[in-house]
Amino acid sequence: MKIKKGDKIQVITGADKGTVAEVMKAIPTKDMVVVEGVNMKKKHMKPTQQNPEGGIEEFEAPIHVSNVMAYDSKAKTASRITFKEENGKKVRVYSKSGAAVK
Repeated sequence: MKIKKGDKIQVITGADKGTVAEVMKAIPTKDMVVVEGVNMKKKHMKPTQQNPEGGIEEFEAPIHVSNVMAYDSKAKTASRITFKEENGKKVRVYSKSGAAVK
């Protein structure tokens, strides 16, 4: 999986298509990512001793990594990520602009 925590991505399909946001959590075993403000879900919480009021909690649900692309802020467009070797280290690079990720 080429998308990691902290990467800026653009959603390419679904209800939140076109949204540019940051990855909060990557789940490589399931090929899923949790993106800030994308795929918002609501969960009804029963009152407990820790939360005596209960209520409705809103949270970001994971989306499949195939529905997002890395966002290149220099080129202002979504781009694939490739790998390039620089000084003996493997570096992630945007394919469209050739700039290193982060």
